[in-house]
Amino acid sequence: MERKSAEPGFWDDPDSAQNIMREISEHRERLDLYNEIESKHNDLGVLLELAHEEDDEETFQEVEKELGKLEKRLDQLEFQNMLGGKDDSKNAILTIHPGAGGTESQDWAQMLMRMYLRWIENQGFQSDVLDLQVGDEAGIKSVTIEVKGKYAYGYLKAEAGVHRLVRISPFDANSRRHTSFASVFVYPEIEDDIEIKIDPNDLRIDTYRASGAGGQHVNKTSSAVRVTHQPTGIVVQCQSERSQHRNKDSAMKILMSRLYQQKREEEEEKLSEIEKSKKDIAWGSQIRSYVFHPYNMVKDHRTNVETSNIQTVMDGQIDQFIQAYLMSGDGRPRAENSKNVSA
Repeated sequence: MERKSAEPGFWDDPDSAQNIMREISEHRERLDLYNEIESKHNDLGVLLELAHEEDDEETFQEVEKELGKLEKRLDQLEFQNMLGGKDDSKNAILTIHPGAGGTESQDWAQMLMRMYLRWIENQGFQSDVLDLQVGDEAGIKSVTIEVKGKYAYGYLKAEAGVHRLVRISPFDANSRRHTSFASVFVYPEIEDDIEIKIDPNDLRIDTYRASGAGGQHVNKTSSAVRVTHQPTGIVVQCQSERSQHRNKDSAMKILMSRLYQQKREEEEEKLSEIEKSKKDIAWGSQIRSYVFHPYNMVKDHRTNVETSNIQTVMDGQIDQFIQAYLMSGDGRPRAENSKNVSA
């Protein structure tokens, strides 16, 4: 691959060249880590033989200590291998939709949005809210977030699915316990070199006045854009920008990601499995439960990883769930390819 970068004309297409160089860098990082682990393993083998020959307890203890460090590095390499999928290194498009239940579920969807925005910040990633539909009384009706960072999609794909909340409702005058659901879907943001052809005749583009926060300008002009891809029925929308042109560009970016995801599904011939695995945003379909009452617990039902420290989880500390699932060997998240909720 490095030889290819030296070929005449390689830099004639800067975008393509940058993609190839980025891929080279990713492969080099993994190879360097593997070589580091192998070298350290060989060194410890020699040191262990010396400890046996001299019956040196101090050297045995040093080997044991270094083996612990080596094991952590090996875990790191193994985890990186879990992020070796075709799209794992890409940016991500994350969407959140509340389930049935009105204000309760909409408030829960907003809590999840806050949790993911905190996680994105903790990771050093960048976020851009492409579309936000505010709830009538509280919470949100939907949100679409672009997440920029190395392996953003590789990490976040583990979060795709239904999230269940159990709590004493702040909207119930009788302080009764309520159960709410919200769905999270994650798509890889496609690169410019991915061939996704869209016939303009297949699109219906509607403009309308944006709702919610944004000032008088947002509400007085038809800057919001809704794009419908008629052959597939995929509908995407964006109202975060004041410019109709920018909203259209963002909506097309989301549509391209959705169509690319669909193309992957068709290539892998898993459409029949996807149809069978479609589930409502309701009981029995959740991947994770967040219980605030009568006790404190967050539990991932796929890996059985759980914690009672719900506050840190809601503050974005969800790496334990992501890593456990990606390391579990179950493959891609069940809901990664789901299409039961529109973007």
